[in-house]
Amino acid sequence: MIVLGLSALYHDSACALMVDGELVTAAQEERFTRTRFDSAMPVRAVRACLREAGVRIQDIDHVAYYEDPVRKLGRQLWMGLPDLPTATPRALYRLDAERPLHQIRELLGHEGEITCVSHHEAHAASAFYQSGFREAALFTADAVGEWTTTSYGRGGEHGIDLFEEVPFPHSLGILYSALTSFLGFAVNSDEYKVMGLAPYGTPRRLDLLRRLVTDLPGGQFQLDLTYFDVSGASPMYTPALAELLGMEPREPESEISGHHCDLAAGVQALLEELLLAKLTHLREATGSDQLCYAGGVALNCVANRRIRELGPFRDMFVQPAAGDAGGAIGAAALVGHRLTGTYTPRRVRDMRIGPRPQTTDPRGWLDSAGVPYHDHGGDEAGLLEQAAEWLDRGLVLGWYQGRMEFGPRALGARSILADPRRADMRDHINALVKKREAFRPFAPAVVAERCGDFFDLPVASPFMLDTATVREPAALPAITHVDGSARVQTVDRADDARFHGLLTAFGRRTGYPILLNTSFNMRGEPIVCSPADALACFVRSRLDVLVLDDVTVRSADLPDRFFTEVDRQQPFRRPAISRDVYTFL
Repeated sequence: MIVLGLSALYHDSACALMVDGELVTAAQEERFTRTRFDSAMPVRAVRACLREAGVRIQDIDHVAYYEDPVRKLGRQLWMGLPDLPTATPRALYRLDAERPLHQIRELLGHEGEITCVSHHEAHAASAFYQSGFREAALFTADAVGEWTTTSYGRGGEHGIDLFEEVPFPHSLGILYSALTSFLGFAVNSDEYKVMGLAPYGTPRRLDLLRRLVTDLPGGQFQLDLTYFDVSGASPMYTPALAELLGMEPREPESEISGHHCDLAAGVQALLEELLLAKLTHLREATGSDQLCYAGGVALNCVANRRIRELGPFRDMFVQPAAGDAGGAIGAAALVGHRLTGTYTPRRVRDMRIGPRPQTTDPRGWLDSAGVPYHDHGGDEAGLLEQAAEWLDRGLVLGWYQGRMEFGPRALGARSILADPRRADMRDHINALVKKREAFRPFAPAVVAERCGDFFDLPVASPFMLDTATVREPAALPAITHVDGSARVQTVDRADDARFHGLLTAFGRRTGYPILLNTSFNMRGEPIVCSPADALACFVRSRLDVLVLDDVTVRSADLPDRFFTEVDRQQPFRRPAISRDVYTFL
């Protein structure tokens, strides 16, 4: 049976294709449209995934949608209709409960069955069916899905059963997002910045922040709505929040003070307190030693470490694409199980499940453009040794290999790589490409078999969903956060032999089989998808080397016509891409 799972029309649209219960491919629409967090029906992603699987839309037995549009409309109406005399057609169209089904028929061309599951069922299923557990406790937490913000359940051979929920507007996601907004960052995208800022502060306002939420018996809690605006307007907080905290909201892009760091530390501590309390209730209610966890809150890897170290579960699995995109996986898996009555527990080990690029051999592009390159085809060892040498010399590599990752993390398929031993490397990469806040850390990738030599991490972390203490922080300054921690990716040879080989080659030279690994994109853009995206980002960012599968290109070898004249005169300025590059691509 072929089931197509869809997440669309709110945030970070995606699709996932399951064949006989096995996840074959998945992709986010943003990667193809180059619009970050694209919410449109994922037409391009679906097309690419069908091509990857070798099937047509007519071959799809069932489409599974990640939320109930009718129940969602009920909540939207409760939040308040748009001002009808002045509302745009787009605003009114978003309130159409039939819109998802119409678009699945009209834009995707699916004429068969469509089943809608609830939003939190999709989250819970995305974790359970990828965990490999035969039974587990289920926990989901986000801002809101239909009416639910937090859910508690069990997973087993029968499927999933969500037995308790916290209703909107009482929400851990809204709590954290409101403080994200108060700190001057964007909601639904920049919550991780608050997490990264927190170690710079002390939770001095924690007692005040506790007034925002009441911890109730069982799985329940309640926000004090005096401080929150849940109408859907921006910001998500009321003037009473500033009065409570004794400070004004931070203006976006303005200076970050110690008070802002302290506030970030406070809200992070509050979230961790609440999560530990609610998970203790879940453990008592289910009796399970195993936890499956999903929803946007599950991407808070600092809280995940606290759950791992202090929580009541022996083992836990966090869905790598824990946000709304992962709902496409959950919807497909859940509907497939319900239709067939069977499933095989499988632990996902590799999230490089995106479609292969539909493109011609890049060697032809480079030849036609007159760009010098080196072809390492048939000589992987030579490629890895050369790349390790460049990294050891302090060069920054764009690393593009095979199928792209699904989810928010770059895991060695669409990555920017650099030497983690260099104290100036963080600032250097920020100046080149990321243009991001100086307080935000970069993550390390390490060979799995030697992770314990460098990080206090007793479990595998293949998806960068956990943090750990760095054992030699002075030796690895580029990936060590201010609190001595790092968000670690462990790389197993069996899962990604080439990336593991590169780390090993770098380790032979330096003693550290570790690389700084950040996503291959410019600030404000999605991670690169195609070879053309990679080449464009490489040119614009002035990375030193592009490794495009078996081909390497050095920035110094690019023809002058690829850059404007002013860029050649000011080489450390962010360059404007020339018309010749667009022609080339």
